[in-house]
Amino acid sequence: MLSINKYYVYDESQKPVAVQIPITDFQRLEELIENYGLSQLMDETLTEKRLTGEEALKYYESIRNRVAR
Repeated sequence: MLSINKYYVYDESQKPVAVQIPITDFQRLEELIENYGLSQLMDETLTEKRLTGEEALKYYESIRNRVAR
């Protein structure tokens, strides 16, 4: 399990309202979340047809042309 150093922020009534974490812990969390999202996307494409290099290049160009408009 990932160890995260947490610092609680309290309001005037001593109710917790926020949590602060060190930037290094945040960066580790961010990387874990990104990796998880990438693995989910990769799993979703397991059943899809794979493109050849030429097909992939044509597909990339079509996307790039749509974005550039």
